[in-house]
Amino acid sequence: MRIVSLAGGIGGARFLRGLRAAAPSAEITVIGNTGDDITLFGLRVCPDLDTVMYTLGGGINEEQGWGREKETHVVKEELAAYGVEPQWFGLGDRDFATHIVRSQMLEAGFPLSQITEALCARWQPGVRLLPMSDDRCETHVVITDDRGRRAVHFQEWWVRLRASIPAESIALIGAETAKPAPGVLEAIEEADVVILPPSNPVVSIGTILQIPGIRDALLPKTVVGVSPIIGGAPVRGMADACLTAIGVETSAQAVLDLYGADLINGWLVAEEDAEVSLDGVVVQARPLLMHDPDSTRAIAEATLTLANSLNP
Repeated sequence: MRIVSLAGGIGGARFLRGLRAAAPSAEITVIGNTGDDITLFGLRVCPDLDTVMYTLGGGINEEQGWGREKETHVVKEELAAYGVEPQWFGLGDRDFATHIVRSQMLEAGFPLSQITEALCARWQPGVRLLPMSDDRCETHVVITDDRGRRAVHFQEWWVRLRASIPAESIALIGAETAKPAPGVLEAIEEADVVILPPSNPVVSIGTILQIPGIRDALLPKTVVGVSPIIGGAPVRGMADACLTAIGVETSAQAVLDLYGADLINGWLVAEEDAEVSLDGVVVQARPLLMHDPDSTRAIAEATLTLANSLNP
């Protein structure tokens, strides 16, 4: 069985771990969000790609869901002592090594897709991890604060401001001219099923869908999504702030409507959202909280069972 999953962030990475356990013999290709990518201290940081890589490779900090386990922060402390900005984005010493390798390879002319493959050779995540594009795309947010109306990188809004200042708009800079990374469209074409995990529908899944050609490639496929909203609230994170920015209600129904029946064939919701419906979409309700590996695997199994029932 060939599975493609679009993913970004902690929820997506943890779901993928359950998916890998639920389908150990499947060929799984993960298309990762790179809109969160940012250059810090002269190094290229790819938070979502790294979160998937570390989570599936056994090196993630399980408590926080991002960064490395057994991490230290000597370099961060030394940079702060020099007054180097930004100090609101903390990279750990182990994590720095990944960004140094990536940045050196970028400087040498390697594309991000090849670099990601090289990094995964160490971590052996058990899936093929592809960036959505080799082209540089970055999500920016327009806000109004004491400095006036301005655009900031998504990471500043998300990490430093904790999305406390309302976003007036969210844009993926560079999307119009970006191309899917090598292997992305081919993986979708060959997939038996495509899964949208409970990642942020605006700045994770939504970002990937903005790369020209990706959404169109998904339309003829069997696509099953898992709602990131339970009972009107995000499972984790601040997806509600992102949905508000684009004028969408924070609900499982609204996220399904946002994706659309042309894209989604099946939609898993939590039991408290069992009334969700959309013509042309099969909606099933079940527990969706990923408490532990067993519950996460069960959600992934339910997703695959729904997908298989929809396949001709």
